[in-house]
Amino acid sequence: MDSPLPLLPARAPKSHKGNYGRAVLIGGSLGMSGAITLAGVAALRGGAGRVLLAVPDECEIQIAAYEPSYMVRGLPTKDGVLARAARPEIEQMVADATAVGCGPGMGRSDVLTSIVGWLYAHCRRPVVFDADALNALAERPDFFVAPAAPRILTPHPGEFGRLVGLPVAEALAKREKLADQLAESSKSIVLVKGHRTYITDGAQRAVNETGNPGLATGGTGDVLTGLITALLCQGMEAFDAARLGAYLHGLAGDLAAADLGQISLIASDLPKYLPAAFKSLAGGNSSSLS
Repeated sequence: MDSPLPLLPARAPKSHKGNYGRAVLIGGSLGMSGAITLAGVAALRGGAGRVLLAVPDECEIQIAAYEPSYMVRGLPTKDGVLARAARPEIEQMVADATAVGCGPGMGRSDVLTSIVGWLYAHCRRPVVFDADALNALAERPDFFVAPAAPRILTPHPGEFGRLVGLPVAEALAKREKLADQLAESSKSIVLVKGHRTYITDGAQRAVNETGNPGLATGGTGDVLTGLITALLCQGMEAFDAARLGAYLHGLAGDLAAADLGQISLIASDLPKYLPAAFKSLAGGNSSSLS
């Protein structure tokens, strides 16, 4: 747990957006469009060269209007969530991606559960799973087969309890042991969000020490999903992307709380403080994640 914090390399002067990857973020549903916009803005602020949001067509205009710097593709919708007819387009989009994030505001349905299962087993790009994608995986642990590329699970305590099949208090009492076991059984990196976020792949482990109670507000996890996806887009190994993402996310929260206070901090503040968090790392490494 004492290895140095991984850092992104300096950008080459002659680089272009294609050098920094294409993030595809899948999510959003009628009444829950904010989550995927937060993930999209965080992926931009996290340094991804191009960001594409795959969302229900009923939400497309609203999501596109939030931020002009990402792209949005509206997909077929049924009952406010992505429909079965969306799957072929999703498969094509992730084939063209560098890294994928799935789950923010996505909602639940049998169709979405099958899409999550396909992504977990067959997508040949790194995928970050959050929110309703984690609930789908908790419902179908048989999806945890040997994945085709790295997978990162980012549960909050409630989602972690569902993934390990225990009440939240019991799951958190044995957080490290159960997270290690889940990482091994799911062949993934598990990042259990909360005070001193714990990151493990079953063999490597890290505990993040940035962050504060102001982050205990809706939408902050969606920001983390977009940020980690962006780091993967820039070539980071999955475990390193999870570690650095947790550190920068918490640091952005600390910087925001210093200006705004913990009580008034909201999720949309975090991407605004990510530039300062990245700049704080420019001079060298940090010891805030062991």
